[in-house]
Amino acid sequence: MRARGLTKKFGSLTAVDHVDLTVAKAHVYGFLGPNGSGKTTTIRMLCGLLAPTAGDIEVLGLRIPDQSEALLRRIGYMTQKFSLFEDLSVRENLEFLAAVQDMPKAKAAQRIDELVQRYHFEDRQKQLAGTMSGGQKQRLALAGAVIHEPELLFLDEPTSAVDPESRRDFWEKLFELADAGTTILVSTHYMDEAERCHRLAILDRGTLVADGTPAELTGELAGRTLLVSAPQPRLAQALLLQQPGVISVAQIGNTLRVLTSANGDAAPRLRAALASADVQGEVEPVHANLEDVFVAATRGREAAEDRAA
Repeated sequence: MRARGLTKKFGSLTAVDHVDLTVAKAHVYGFLGPNGSGKTTTIRMLCGLLAPTAGDIEVLGLRIPDQSEALLRRIGYMTQKFSLFEDLSVRENLEFLAAVQDMPKAKAAQRIDELVQRYHFEDRQKQLAGTMSGGQKQRLALAGAVIHEPELLFLDEPTSAVDPESRRDFWEKLFELADAGTTILVSTHYMDEAERCHRLAILDRGTLVADGTPAELTGELAGRTLLVSAPQPRLAQALLLQQPGVISVAQIGNTLRVLTSANGDAAPRLRAALASADVQGEVEPVHANLEDVFVAATRGREAAEDRAA
């Protein structure tokens, strides 16, 4: 999948602003961003459901949106909201989706049997979808999205309403699909899920502000993240937020995680600031994580714009 200059405007609002993306085959590519950042709009353009205002899109060798109809047979799409029929059983939902895809009955029956076993519905085939738990509905929606064995799977915040164990199981299924050759593009707002992706893009206010592997993105923040241990963390936090170059100070238990705008002398400067205010605290460098990357790409961008203004 390849997009260049992807743009979408709704009147005076620019929802997606000249985004460039490249997604490799059989990779799990993650979209991370705050609500309203343009993730869903971008996904809908990439799968041909929404025409872009500007830009070029090529998906599976097809020009989008001109060849969107041909693309729809080769992709799967799953949203955060359960979209199957709650008054139909598990098997009836899958039979309906197979019919929508014009699958021959014999092939459809065989494929449904495979999915029932793979997604652990052997004893629930006759259960109405509306009576299942959130995690079970999620698995059924995924089974439905891949019933026609798509080459490319779009997932729009698919785990937003399920428990951690169900999310973990869901991601195991995604990697099984990727291992079998399916390319997956998934939007999420969970940092632990973002860390699982082969590659990750961060969107903010419609703009692509970061793109790389999790290791590459965290590596770019080397020297900019610090851990402060203080007996009075709230007092230390208020002081640290006043220091030049500090983007954020997040309390985690009795420690503070500090993100700065540049590497170099941040640690000794913050130690000196605490000491001069007679506030106890130990300041040590710490490896960056994806939450630091997210804050740097969004809040750090706001700080840079404020300085420029």
